Amino acid sequence: MNRKLSLLLVALFCLWAPLADAQEKPNIVLVFLDNFGWGEPGFNGGGIVRGAETPRMDQLANEGLRLTNFNVEVQCTPSRSALMTGRYAIRSGNGTVPLGEGVYGLVQWEVTLAEMLSDAGYATGMFGKWHLGRTEGRFPTNQGFDEWYGIPNSTDESVYSSLPDFVKSGLSESWVMDGKKGSMPERVRPYRLDYRPLIDRDLTDRAISFMQRQAKAGKPFFVYLPYTATHFPTMPHPDFAGKSGNGPWGDLLMQIDSYLGELLDTIDDLKLTDETLFIFTADNGPEALSAGETSMTVETSVNGSSGPWRSTLFTGYEGALRVPFAARWPGKIEAGRVSDEIVHAMDMFPTLASIAGGEVPDDRVIDGIDMSSFILGKNEKSGRDGFVVYMGNDIFGVKWRDWKLHFKEQTGWNGVLREYTMPRLYNLMNDPQERDNVLFPHTWVPKAALPQLEEHVASLKAHPPIRPGAPDPYEPPD
Repeated sequence: MNRKLSLLLVALFCLWAPLADAQEKPNIVLVFLDNFGWGEPGFNGGGIVRGAETPRMDQLANEGLRLTNFNVEVQCTPSRSALMTGRYAIRSGNGTVPLGEGVYGLVQWEVTLAEMLSDAGYATGMFGKWHLGRTEGRFPTNQGFDEWYGIPNSTDESVYSSLPDFVKSGLSESWVMDGKKGSMPERVRPYRLDYRPLIDRDLTDRAISFMQRQAKAGKPFFVYLPYTATHFPTMPHPDFAGKSGNGPWGDLLMQIDSYLGELLDTIDDLKLTDETLFIFTADNGPEALSAGETSMTVETSVNGSSGPWRSTLFTGYEGALRVPFAARWPGKIEAGRVSDEIVHAMDMFPTLASIAGGEVPDDRVIDGIDMSSFILGKNEKSGRDGFVVYMGNDIFGVKWRDWKLHFKEQTGWNGVLREYTMPRLYNLMNDPQERDNVLFPHTWVPKAALPQLEEHVASLKAHPPIRPGAPDPYEPPD
């Protein structure tokens, strides 16, 4: 081989190598539903029995991996914090949903999923509900997202302007916001009931536009799509209102399934199916609001389905913790695989870092586990035996394999709180409703389950949590 040819081959290899590396980075689409129970999609036994078939959700599960034991936190803000940081929400000062008007959310010191992926070369777009900060420096575009359109807080704020007492209070109403990385997001329009049924349509359109633009630019993308529709107030888009014939919840199931299908079709049309990891899940179990428990001035929420699991959000039961999960990546994730291995939302950070070539911070405690080998089918086990169960800032229990220890129990989102001198123990396989205390004769279970709690508590002492509302700049204590 002559010298010129050798030099040409070397040059071609140098050009090709980065391209090959870039192609190994999958696009990532993460759909994150709000208050959507385990038993809602058809692939978990819901679908038509909940008011409407869910063919596109079911397609996603059939073409990829379905996890029956995917867990989140029991409230909205903590789940989103755990997802974004790979850490227990208590560490980030986000153990509860904020109710006041003060500073809350993620301090800028935290490294988010979007920041990690951005540093790995991804275009990052978020379209939907944030709920991790609503003050300058705490918006998604301050936390790694190139662009964001959506709402900073909870969806029920759309109701405020319809309430005479709120109007008289002098408080500012909630706004839909639009922003670019590094700049203060702009207020686009008030978030009122007239826009409540329309917003998810716009979120979908913006997500599709973002994917199309990044595909044209040849850049891997991360789309985070935390939809709002399944949160109170239940108000389907006019295109779907009455379409199911089974009430507003059935209409919403049709709507969500349709929007999910549009996303999948866009990826197919862009010829990116094999290069895209698509994840579908939720932030916590279903709502349980009803006219009998709460005085409503607008459409009431529909009691959601947790499938076989007990209760709803704002409890420590499985109905709050377990949510639907399906992930598709053709050629990488085996189609039709189903697993009951324990996985937690905070595992997504290190897992996606491994898959995307990102870096996990080594200067802080990361509670998530890299499950890339498990997700990709190289290991049958997830590597997680359990986790500590929080309700707000309080430890309610410990989940270990097929067992659950409860130190405290809350019967419903605003139900009776019980504290026990001796923990209650449930076998989740035999007793998914968590009603039969089997501590005796199974006192061996706490001996196996409690070391993870002891390790967690020791870690909190060694690395004190960020206090709620801590200002920026934040630096951890020495």
